Amino acid sequence: MSIPGFRLKEITVRGILLGALITFVFTAANIYIGLKVAFTFATSIPAAVISMAVLSVFRNSSILENNIVQTMASAAGTLSAMVFVLPALVIVGWWSGFPFWTCFAVCASGGVLGVLFTIPLRRAMVTNSDLPYPEGVAAAEVLEVGHMIGPDAKGETRVGLRAVIFGTLASILMAILQATRLMSTELSSFFRVGPAATSFTMSFSLALLGAGYLVGLSVGLAMLLGVAIAWLGAVPILSLSIPQNGAPLTSYVTGIWYHNVRFIGAGAMGVAALWTLLKLIAPVVRGVVATVKASRVSKTAGDDRDRDLSPRWIIALTVVCLTVAAFLLNAFLGRTPFAGNAWSLTAYILPFIVIGGFAVAAVTGYMAGLIGASNSPISGVGILVILIFATLLVSLVHASAANTQPLVAFALFTTAIVFATATISNDNLQDLKTGQILGATPRAQQIALIIGVVAGALVIPPVLNLLNQANGFAGGPRPDSAVGAALSAPQANLIATLARGVIEQHLDWQMIGIGAGIGVVLVVLDEFLGYRKWMRLEPLAIGMGIYLPMAVTMPVVIGAVLGHIYDRWSAKPRVGRRGRTPEQSKRLAVLMASGMIVGESVFGVVYAGMIVATGKAAPLGIIREGFGPAAAIGWMVFALMILELGGWLARRART
Repeated sequence: MSIPGFRLKEITVRGILLGALITFVFTAANIYIGLKVAFTFATSIPAAVISMAVLSVFRNSSILENNIVQTMASAAGTLSAMVFVLPALVIVGWWSGFPFWTCFAVCASGGVLGVLFTIPLRRAMVTNSDLPYPEGVAAAEVLEVGHMIGPDAKGETRVGLRAVIFGTLASILMAILQATRLMSTELSSFFRVGPAATSFTMSFSLALLGAGYLVGLSVGLAMLLGVAIAWLGAVPILSLSIPQNGAPLTSYVTGIWYHNVRFIGAGAMGVAALWTLLKLIAPVVRGVVATVKASRVSKTAGDDRDRDLSPRWIIALTVVCLTVAAFLLNAFLGRTPFAGNAWSLTAYILPFIVIGGFAVAAVTGYMAGLIGASNSPISGVGILVILIFATLLVSLVHASAANTQPLVAFALFTTAIVFATATISNDNLQDLKTGQILGATPRAQQIALIIGVVAGALVIPPVLNLLNQANGFAGGPRPDSAVGAALSAPQANLIATLARGVIEQHLDWQMIGIGAGIGVVLVVLDEFLGYRKWMRLEPLAIGMGIYLPMAVTMPVVIGAVLGHIYDRWSAKPRVGRRGRTPEQSKRLAVLMASGMIVGESVFGVVYAGMIVATGKAAPLGIIREGFGPAAAIGWMVFALMILELGGWLARRART
């Protein structure tokens, strides 16, 4: 059954239901991986493959219907980046959990604003633009291949679905073996080199390995450079001047990284994010101007392929979202010492949400068009938003010992609304590019995006609550029910630290300044590499390599390197043999990598439920803690899994 007003069964009830189901699973998976490794994965391509496989049982399914399904799923997948901000409210001690309706309203209102703010940018940045939109084009290619006439296309879809399933099952098996304690989750070694101290750690994670393939060799090597700066440079150097005072070597070295070196990474990330935004100002302004001109001269109301939501609906939905945001801000302030000035403060803040939200929508949309939604430095936008807003808030309200925590919490809460706008803007134009290639109706996709935002917003609060109850977040108060290992939540910790530092005025400016200086050098290096047309090293990724734990970063680096080797191998001509094209081989690898992330992440959410239900830290632990051969078994199983998954891809690439 199709919904009236759309051609070729573009929006259907079955498509919406399937899109919502995929959204729930992928959002939960992205929440877990975001709390673990500080970035989320694009869900468009795996959602498109699953949709084609499921809807192929219906004779009247269409490519545009499948496009709507992937549009919904991709919107919710990117909305899960809210885990970069919302847990910060628990980390600073303002929330003890995640109130469902408040979190839902923040995600939904900010996310819908992200859809609405990018509508005026569509013609300039999609229709009349030469931006590459790599992920949007790739998703369109997958959908086109799946709907080509002939048995080969159906076979390609089935193999793609098997790649997702195989990667999912492999990562679930790894996670189960780790949960039993038969194999360790990571390898760690802390040691001294002369008077200096440092360490090497790496987790055995197929999800992080798959994430490494998706981010690519350039980002992987950039993160490796960040690891080298942190653990071969900063940590050993600082260990020469910071006394150990009898602390165990493990906690001593980890403390140096946590209390000092992380801020070097934060400074480098801040400079990199600022440089990226400065480079985009001129193209974004030109794009907005072109959009205004296009809207004045366009008389294509009869052409579905160029029809957006009507101005009446855009204005009405914007008013509704801003009204919700105003009530959220006022209700939040009502529980603080600023309750008497709640509405006046809200009136000051709303323009920041509107102006900042639209600016963020333009910038993140352009970045997604340039380098793809997955590689877009959305976390850098969050860093700049919290720094700007916290500074603005201090200028509006005098900070004292009695009100600093409420001010920090309010800064984080407002940033969450703006950040929700940024996450959806980062994805919206990418989906509209896919639709443009396929001949879809922009209005239908915009409706699907709004539905996807609402679906994702329904999932985020309960999943966050479950993970908080089972594990808690590093750097924050530990719930009484949390018996599992704390989730690192690196981005939320960084944003919480920056908010506290600006408002309480105790940031470690020396380390941040060193990081900013390193960031300037990295920007110059990256621009030089680009000028010489060599492989670039993204400064923001280098900063993340400094800031993230090495255990998280190293599997990403390995995945990026192995993925590059596979891509080079699959691009070689196969004389005399039937084989997939390099593009088809890469798509299979993308699908498998996505499955690896989904499998481990969904199991992580399910396992958190088991922890809460049983009250045990290791409900599947059948081996005693500290099992001697666990590390060796971990290495062996991890290597065997890589060989088996790579072998499967190689065999499918040849046939």
